[in-house]
Amino acid sequence: MRALPLHTRIGLVLTALAAAMLLVLGLVWTRSVQTSIHEEVEAASRVAEQWLKVLAGETRQAGPAPLLARISAVGRIRANSLEVLGADGTRLYHSPPSGYKAGRVAPAFFAALVEPDFPPRRIQAGNLTLVLSPDPSRATLDAWDGLCALAGWALGLLALLFLGCLLALHRALAPLGRLMAALDRTGNGRFDTRLPATGAPELARLARAFNGMADRLAEAVDENVRHESAREVSRRLQGRLEDERRDIARELHDELAQGITAVRALAGAIVQRSAAEPALADHARNIVAVTGDIQDGVRRILHRLREPAGSSLAAALEALADAWRQRHPETVLVVNLAPNPTLERDDLPAPFAQAVLRIVQEGLTNIARHARASRAELSLHGEAGGLCLRLTDNGIGAAALLSPSPSVSPAEFSAISPATGCGLGLAGMGERIAALGGRLRLDTPPEGGFRISAWLPATHPDPAVQEDRP
Repeated sequence: MRALPLHTRIGLVLTALAAAMLLVLGLVWTRSVQTSIHEEVEAASRVAEQWLKVLAGETRQAGPAPLLARISAVGRIRANSLEVLGADGTRLYHSPPSGYKAGRVAPAFFAALVEPDFPPRRIQAGNLTLVLSPDPSRATLDAWDGLCALAGWALGLLALLFLGCLLALHRALAPLGRLMAALDRTGNGRFDTRLPATGAPELARLARAFNGMADRLAEAVDENVRHESAREVSRRLQGRLEDERRDIARELHDELAQGITAVRALAGAIVQRSAAEPALADHARNIVAVTGDIQDGVRRILHRLREPAGSSLAAALEALADAWRQRHPETVLVVNLAPNPTLERDDLPAPFAQAVLRIVQEGLTNIARHARASRAELSLHGEAGGLCLRLTDNGIGAAALLSPSPSVSPAEFSAISPATGCGLGLAGMGERIAALGGRLRLDTPPEGGFRISAWLPATHPDPAVQEDRP
């Protein structure tokens, strides 16, 4: 069933309230009508009773015939019915019915509501008994006719009130139609829609509120468009950067890597042919070792430049750990990656992902070169709105990393800055973490060895931070 319009419902409510007020007034009027009928009939009955008493006194000596003649000549007594009864109770006379509105009576429910209860009055006139019975039926019928007339006028006035309310409310609520149309246009993408702040004060405030909402919505849409444009530019720049990285990787592989391989091969040949010259063989072996380290560094750079786009940080860490295990089987590396949405995202900012990978890479390199550890453990988990990384080994501890500052004891190592006396690798690690708004701690666990603890925020504070050079 279709709901009635708002102005129709309000009109019906106002009309119903007016009808209720009229009904209350009708009940008050009915009470006053009952009092009026009682007074009118009571006054008429008293006058008739007095007249009959006088008439009975005058005709008592003359006998019943003159009395009946005079009563019959009078006929109908107003608002009363008169009967004359003989000595044996026989009805000798009954007054004729009223000719006023003859043949009509008020409804029984209305008569019971407004007609008072009048007892009959008996007057003795010799052997005759005069019975005077008050009759309020004509007064009741007049009241009923008046009520019907008033009801007709009331219905007409209620109809006029309803129509007037409809017209007034339709005009007053007309701005709501414009508001609905404006909301529909805004919902269809027309964010330039505005409403005039006219009409009733409440509707004017509503129009101003809508205009303010539309302004903010338009600003938000413009901001979203700008962000989308910026994301598109960022995607294109990222694509160009990926192309540049692949080109650089190819050039490094084709030019630098081949040259290093050639140098290492020549140094190896010198080692084989200089067995009789130990000094020359030692230098050649050093060249082989250095070129091997350079090859490892170039290989790491090539892996970084060739990292597939869209891979998650967890997958990259697992790949890094697998490669490290293959090169250093003497050390057991355990990787614990707690379930974390940050690790599974494939759209992490490059500075964040590269910082995590470089921290792990540098820590594993230090373990392989200096720690002489048989076991290492890498763990990552979410903590305080960011990512917590810990790399622990059971090696010789902090002393191996303090060669530039041999006077610093392992107990004091946890309090020093990564940039002072800890080597370039740890200094670069500290710089990466500081650039991302994180924290770095280096200490010795109670069971010995060495531990690197880093915390990085999940949301980078400065999108303009660029990737560090290795």
